[in-house]
Amino acid sequence: MNPAVGFTAIITVSIITALIGFYGLRISRTTSDFYVASRTVPPWLNASAIGGEYLSAASFLGIAGLIMISGIDALWFPIGYTAGYLMLLFFVAAPLRRSGAYTIPDFAQARLNSTQARYVTSFLVVMVGWLYIVPQLHGAALTIRTTTGLPSWVGATAVVVIVCLTVITGGMRSITFVQAFQFWLKLTALAAPAVFILLLVSGSTGMVPPGGIRAGSEFFPASDILDGESMYRTVSLLVALLFGTLGLPHVLVRFYTNPDGAAARRTTLIVLGLLSVFYLFPTIYGIVGRVFLPGLITNGNADATVLLLPGTLIGGLGGSILTALVVAGAFAAFLSTTSGLVVSLAGVISQDLLGGSVRGFRIAAIAAAVVPLGVALGTDSLALAGSVGLVFAFTASTLCPLLLLGIWWRKLTDIGAVAGMLTGGLLCGSAILLGAQLGPDSPWRDLLTQPAAWTVPAAFLTMILVSLATPQRRNASLARFMSKLHVPERPLATGQGRG
Repeated sequence: MNPAVGFTAIITVSIITALIGFYGLRISRTTSDFYVASRTVPPWLNASAIGGEYLSAASFLGIAGLIMISGIDALWFPIGYTAGYLMLLFFVAAPLRRSGAYTIPDFAQARLNSTQARYVTSFLVVMVGWLYIVPQLHGAALTIRTTTGLPSWVGATAVVVIVCLTVITGGMRSITFVQAFQFWLKLTALAAPAVFILLLVSGSTGMVPPGGIRAGSEFFPASDILDGESMYRTVSLLVALLFGTLGLPHVLVRFYTNPDGAAARRTTLIVLGLLSVFYLFPTIYGIVGRVFLPGLITNGNADATVLLLPGTLIGGLGGSILTALVVAGAFAAFLSTTSGLVVSLAGVISQDLLGGSVRGFRIAAIAAAVVPLGVALGTDSLALAGSVGLVFAFTASTLCPLLLLGIWWRKLTDIGAVAGMLTGGLLCGSAILLGAQLGPDSPWRDLLTQPAAWTVPAAFLTMILVSLATPQRRNASLARFMSKLHVPERPLATGQGRG
């Protein structure tokens, strides 16, 4: 790949992102602007921003890479990522917005009337955010190395610098505009080359590659079809993706920016549509890459499929232009997801440790980005979609039970919530660490590398049993708070939002 193509795409995206971020500075004046954009973001804009931050390195690069390696089994990732929003729509979106909280720890304290539960929740939110940022920085390192030949650390560092500049200048209001732009850039960056690639491989242009198109069975060999041994992995993966979506701090914080609960539901419906369209394209890249770039599987570089396929198949000036577009979309994916995570973590750290001021938010944003940068620089990149899937499993085992039971079960107590989150976190974290040490033939490998199927039920069961054993710890003002969660708001006047 011509390094000039990568440099041009990355520099262009960085400049546009910075300009949009600086525009946000002009209209971000209050503390509420920095934390929740003063709760005035309309559904279409918010849905685009959610798509921008949710569609991370795992979605843009990792899905195609997993399909390259695993074939049909990898299709459960986009299905799970999208279906998680159905659960978000039905169980969390509107009640969470009505709670009036700024962050998930705010919700925990209001629901349970417990500073202890708040601090445990804050710790877990920060852990989830840092774990999620690391794969984004690994993806940026891969993109920089593949497209420009520069050292990997340049990509990770560039993402952190750009994200810190945009977040500290305009906060949530600024990031909303940035992420909405980056979603549509990512969608265009995948869709446009995919159309040309499909025309090419179908023979419509008369430019069929040497050897033609292989038999359909070679796209997904029989060994890829779900068998008894892979059933547990698939079920556990779906549990992680479905329940993990409910606890992602950078996604949930966006629902606080809607004017009301009804707008939060509309936002979620729009997101479902946007995700359904988006995930068609990584699937296409993975299928075509399996046939035309099989060498990426053997050299362990499958996550680069999306970056390399347009230039390899199309070539010439057209291939260079489409490659530049893909590189721009990939870099936008790292920027948008990382910025969303940094905003959500900055809100939590600032509220709990730095007084909740704008200055505290800016200091917290830098801390939220620098720590995972150090981890990313000191670790090797794993398969992007796989590593993010483990973060979903951890989130599903900790924050998800708090939210579901906190919204829908009146008997949840603070001690029960803390016990359940710690149990789920310890079990899931230990399983992931132990699983990484096992060989491929170990009988315990599947249970430990895909732990959600048993750690999520363990977390829920612990919360329920401990809460039932500690009825004296129930929030005395619970009835009022539960009414706030579940009674729809009166329609607001146009242009107004709740504070």
